[in-house]
Amino acid sequence: MKISTRGRYALRMLVDLAQQGGERYVSLGEIAVRQGISKNYLEQIISMLKNSGILIASRGAQGGYRLSKEPEELRVGDLLRFTEGSVAPVACLENSEEDCPRNAFCLTLPVWIGLERVMLEYLDTITLQDILDGTIE
Repeated sequence: MKISTRGRYALRMLVDLAQQGGERYVSLGEIAVRQGISKNYLEQIISMLKNSGILIASRGAQGGYRLSKEPEELRVGDLLRFTEGSVAPVACLENSEEDCPRNAFCLTLPVWIGLERVMLEYLDTITLQDILDGTIE
């Protein structure tokens, strides 16, 4: 599995918002400058994150974006599943293993299922707060 720039930048953006803290709305321009990411590219990611309920938006002079939940409630695994669509390590697992025409006799399928399980279990243990605290092992 290779995480796209969309997934990586979304995570960086959420960490940036978590660093700004709480109730303050942060402009996309501020995030773009701090993170060295194109504002236009962040606009594409923002719409996905607003639709997911991860972000709250506010318009106007003091408008911008903030997290909808506390950083300890936002898991990296959830974010990546949402931004990437699939975190399956092989194409035959992108929908479900039942969809693979070889699943009844594929001896390697358990390897890929196990790898996906381990990756998701790991990613689901990491929150934005863990990233902020630097406590990831």
